[in-house]
Formats: sequence, structure tokens, C-alpha cells
Amino acid sequence: MPFKLNHVAHAAVLLAAAGAAVASSHREAPFITTAPKVDGTDFYMFNSYEAGKSANVTLIANYLPLQDPYGGPNYFSLDPNALYEIHIDNNGDGKEDLTFQFRFNNTLANNGAGVALKIGTGANEKTVAIPLRQAGGVTASDSSKLSYNESYTLTVVRGDRRNGTRSAVTNASGGSATFAKPIDYIGEKTFGNASAYDAYANSFIHTINIPGCSATAKVFVGQRKEAFSVNLGTIFDLVNAPGAIITSESNASALGKFGELGDKNVTSLALEIPKTCLTAGSDPVIGGWTTASLRQARLLNGSTPSGLQASERPGGAWTQVSRLGHPLVNEVVIGLPDKDKFNGSKPLNDATNFADYVTNPTLPALIQTLFPSAPAPTNFPRTDLMTVFLTGLPGLNRPANVTGLGAGGPLTEMLRLNTATPVTPVANQNPLGVAAGDNAGFPNGRRLVDDVVDVSLRVAMGALCTLTGTADALKVGCKPGDAPAGGVAFVDGVRASATDFKTVFPYLNTPLPGARNFPAN
Repeated sequence: MPFKLNHVAHAAVLLAAAGAAVASSHREAPFITTAPKVDGTDFYMFNSYEAGKSANVTLIANYLPLQDPYGGPNYFSLDPNALYEIHIDNNGDGKEDLTFQFRFNNTLANNGAGVALKIGTGANEKTVAIPLRQAGGVTASDSSKLSYNESYTLTVVRGDRRNGTRSAVTNASGGSATFAKPIDYIGEKTFGNASAYDAYANSFIHTINIPGCSATAKVFVGQRKEAFSVNLGTIFDLVNAPGAIITSESNASALGKFGELGDKNVTSLALEIPKTCLTAGSDPVIGGWTTASLRQARLLNGSTPSGLQASERPGGAWTQVSRLGHPLVNEVVIGLPDKDKFNGSKPLNDATNFADYVTNPTLPALIQTLFPSAPAPTNFPRTDLMTVFLTGLPGLNRPANVTGLGAGGPLTEMLRLNTATPVTPVANQNPLGVAAGDNAGFPNGRRLVDDVVDVSLRVAMGALCTLTGTADALKVGCKPGDAPAGGVAFVDGVRASATDFKTVFPYLNTPLPGARNFPAN
């Protein structure tokens, strides 16, 4: 049922409200560019489609954008002075009901001394710490050559993220509340080829017990290959492509699968959780978003620091500095004066703080300026965008207590998923998601394959006003004549397929190595 209004509206509006298109949330606000370790880049939430796992939901929060695989010698560990969180609203009130909190700890081996070598002979011999993170090859069964170890704790909070009931998540094997994290893919000499690194990284997929959840879940935190498909440089350079190229579905993958992000890695926080542990009552719809917070104060050590993190002493209350639910929102919807404000805000306050950016979006006007033959929609306020963007779509993923725009339930921006929607087999997954009749895809949650850029471009230019005729268009506050370019098949020239990703948890691909072995002569 491609492009039926009752299915496509949310896909359209959310993205459209997002204004249409660019890298999901990479370096999207002024402050976050100074703190890349807490920069949330993408948030995925979908009904698990690994064989035998359809009773689960997968949550993936990506952080630390644009990682060059060769970024040594320190690579891309996460910040032990930060708080990383994934929030779930399961009753449609715009507040978190479940929060999964990640805290990281990075330590040197040998009680803080690291790996050391004996240098010199006789009276001149000294034991000296090496400058690298490894002193030799590393495998799943032998990590003794690592000088640097990463671990984390995972806490579930029920109720308010700061004042709710807190419980430690534990390893189902042994009961430990501390989980090991794999080090980044330094290169093939350290780890071997991709299959060898996979074997190493997969040993860090932990089966976990979540207090209050009767079934086990899974967690993985580690470096992965960037999954977001986008023609990044072209879009930010005033959509630097001929109009004939970006307005034809036949050019959907003309520039490949992943665009400029195809040679980048990212760090992923991934959870696989039984649906029954996330939903409340009979309503199968959940909302989700991810945040990162730092302490209010930072005291730098003016003397000579020693050891990891010794140069910083944080203090004060947690202050949220990154937020991401639906892709593209802060990047191309929120105006420059409010980007940092959005990153520090909660969904419950969205209608008060940011509604103008949805009802009167600027991106369509910018597209019209760049491509005069593609006029922007003329219906204001853009209630066609606001309905789906802030409430979820009736019959698809609107919470039961939200009855419409301003008529029950709050207006909040978050990624929404109907956990009762059957999964689409990998062979049949459509990158255009709901807009192409694949109801298990974006914006009913978000899978790795979903091409949110192309859908956003089309909806921002008024696809909802033209797809199903005047009567249905009026239901979302517009009519076909309001969107002269609403039927244009906008693309950015980059698109992946579901078979380009793994089909088992955590689904994301093996990260790119920092160096490959030289070919044999």
C-alpha cells in the first residue's frame, strides 16, 4: 500500500518537519563541536528482525562522529566524565519512563602503569611504559598485549531520569555489573582481517539481566562502521548538484551506498530488549531518544597531570548537551540561535520552545531559492508536518492517549515505534520505509537501511499534500495545490540496501581498520 495517507504521514511529516535532509546529527550545534565524545550522531529503534528475535526491540545510539579509522594512537574511547542515556516513553506523556544509563571507565593495564618494556642493560636498565595502546597482536582469547582497557556500567532508571528508581543491570553470566568494551579496530596487524576482528568484538556482546524484566536482553558497546547514507558535502554546499540529478528516483544510488561517510567509523551503544520490558499496559507504541550529559563544572589540573583523565576534575549537576530522537531535526530544522537550546531540552517542552520551526520551516524556502523550478509549499502553518512530527500517526505509531494536535497528549519530538508491527524480512525491506508501503520502516521507528534523507526531501516539499488527493490532504491541513513540487522524487544520490548490513545483533557492520596488511609480493 505505497503512499497511503494513513501510513505515510508520519514518515513524511517527521522528516519533513526535520526540514529535509542531511547527516543525521553530526556536529549539528555550536557547542557540541567542542565535545565530540558526547555528540550523538544517530538513533535507531526497530523491531528486531534477526531470525528468532521478533519478540525484541533493538535500540542503537551512535556517538563520536566522523571517526577516521587511522585515528591513532589514542583512537576513540568514550568520555568517563559523561553520562550517556537512552530514554523510553511508554505511555505517551512526553516524559521518560525508562532510561538506560551508560557510564564509562578507561584504565591502564597493570594497576595504572600500562604495558612497560625493559629498556637498557645492567645498571642502565629501566622499565618504561609504551606510548601505544597495544604491544602486540590481540585476539578474542588473548588481550594481554593491550595497555588500555575500556569498560562501562549500565543502569536502568524507572521514572524520572534523575529522581527515579535506579537498578544496576548485570551480566547474566556471573552477575557482574561491569561490562568490558572492545578496543577500536586499530588495524589488521593488531587484530587480523575483518573476520578476526568480528570474532574479537563479538565476544563483547553480553547477555544481561535488567531488573524488572523477566527475560534476558543483550548489550554491545563498541566501534562500528558508520551506517548513515548521505551525500554530506554536496548537501551542505547549497545542494551542489544539478536539479536533473536530484529530482529522479533513477539516481537514488548514483553516488553509491554511503556517500562521504563510507570511510568513517562511529561508536555504538546497542541494546536488544524484549518488547514486554519496554511497553506499558496494552499500548504497543513507545517513543525513544538518546542524550548525553556533562557535569556543570570542570576543574583543570594546573600542575603536571599523571594517569588517564588526571587533567580534569568535573563537578556539579548533570547538564544535557546532546539530544537526538528523529534524525535531521537539530541539523536542518532548528534555527542557529536555538541549536544548543534544543540539545539541552526535553521533549515535553518542544511545543513551547520550537513549534515555529515546524509550522513555518525554512528548508523548503531554501530549496526553492536554490532550485526555482521547485517551489516551496504555501500552506501555513504547516500542520501537515506538525501532526506527525509531534504526535505520531493514527493507525501506525501514535500513542493511545494522544488524540490529535492539541487535543490530548503532549506535542513532543521523539522517534516512535509500534512494537506490534510485524518485521519485514531483509530481502523485502524498502529504504523508503512507510512511504513505500514497508510499515516496519521509518518513521515507524528507524532501521539502518531507511533512507531518511530522500524521504525528508520529498515530504518537506509537500508530498503529503499531493499523494492521495484533496480529501486526504485536507486531513493534515493542506491540499494538492499547496505543493507544486510535492510529487517530485527528490534524492541525494546515495542509498544502501538492507543486505548491506548484518542481519544479527548489533546489525551494524564491522568497523574499517586503521591500516590494512601490505599485499604479499
